[in-house]
Amino acid sequence: MLQKELSEIFLQYARKLKGVIITVSNVRISPDLSIARSHLSIFPSDKAQQIIKNIEENTGPIRYELGRKVRHQLRIVPELYFHLDDSLDYIEHIDTLLKSDPPGPETEEIEN
Repeated sequence: MLQKELSEIFLQYARKLKGVIITVSNVRISPDLSIARSHLSIFPSDKAQQIIKNIEENTGPIRYELGRKVRHQLRIVPELYFHLDDSLDYIEHIDTLLKSDPPGPETEEIEN
């Protein structure tokens, strides 16, 4: 539920930025429901650090908006922490490495 609601909040936020896609890839919540750690995937990745910093600076208003949306489902609104999910960049890097020619010495044919 938190992932869905945060996704809707970031959809509105990304519309203001134009050309940026923010995806909530994972939300982990503590057992006592007091802390929620959200992993965000941001495209294009060259703007990711700047956007995540801006999101961290605006955690209060984001938490307030989340509280308005889930006030009837949750007793307390958890504290929000945001982390950059760079798994897509890592997968792309691995894919690029696999498609490239392997580095190393040329193999020589052995004459019989």
